[in-house]
Amino acid sequence: MQAFDAAALVSLLIKQNLTVSTAESCTGGLVAAAIVDVPGASAVFPGGAVTYAESVKTALLGVSEELIRERGVVSRDVAAAMAEGARRRFGTDLAVSTTGIAGPDGGTPEAPVGRVYIGVAIDGKTVVFREDLPGDREAVRCAATEKAIRYLCACLTDITNE
Repeated sequence: MQAFDAAALVSLLIKQNLTVSTAESCTGGLVAAAIVDVPGASAVFPGGAVTYAESVKTALLGVSEELIRERGVVSRDVAAAMAEGARRRFGTDLAVSTTGIAGPDGGTPEAPVGRVYIGVAIDGKTVVFREDLPGDREAVRCAATEKAIRYLCACLTDITNE
């Protein structure tokens, strides 16, 4: 088993009696799918949201239109707001979000293809990680999914060791 795979995540969540939810844009539900592929995930994963459109990020997760307009949908601040919104919406102990540009087009100098922000809201704080991932659309989405699971595991391990 890989050190930071979805089975490890579910195991950590069960051991710590914690729940997780997801708010996904560029990964389109792949993070949630990775989690629910693990037997027993229903004990720790009540749900997630694929919020591809800006209007859905606003309506479902409470991400402000002003924040999206000022920072852009592919930004550290929007990733944080998405994770915090998912945590509130689903009533979970932690949440993860993904927002980025998977390509093949849509990139800009400020947000090139492969730029992904992954937010983790946990224990009253939110951390956001920026990744610049290589490859085509599928490769970026898969790598972002793996990174999201790894960051969730790392954050869980950090709070256990505090």
